[in-house]
Amino acid sequence: MKTVLKLFARARDLAGSPALELDLPDSATATDLRIALGERVPALEPILSSLLIAVGNDYAAPTTPVAGRTDLAVFPPVSGG
Repeated sequence: MKTVLKLFARARDLAGSPALELDLPDSATATDLRIALGERVPALEPILSSLLIAVGNDYAAPTTPVAGRTDLAVFPPVSGG
C-alpha cells in the first residue's frame, strides 16, 4: 500500500524532500516504516534510530499500525530549554 510520509528538520534535509511515498504492506507498523525509510534513503541511517514517528497528533510506538494512514510524519527529537 502506498503511504505518504512527511519529513521535517534534518530528516527532510538528508532526504532532499519534504515528503516521500513508501510502499508498505497492509500490516505495516512504525518499525516497518522505519526500516523502509532507511532502505529508501540511506542518508538517514545516522539518525534513523532516533527519529520520532508521528501518526496524527500522537507519537507512534514501534507496534503502532501505519499502513494506509494519511497523517504520518517523521522528525528528529527536539530539545530546548
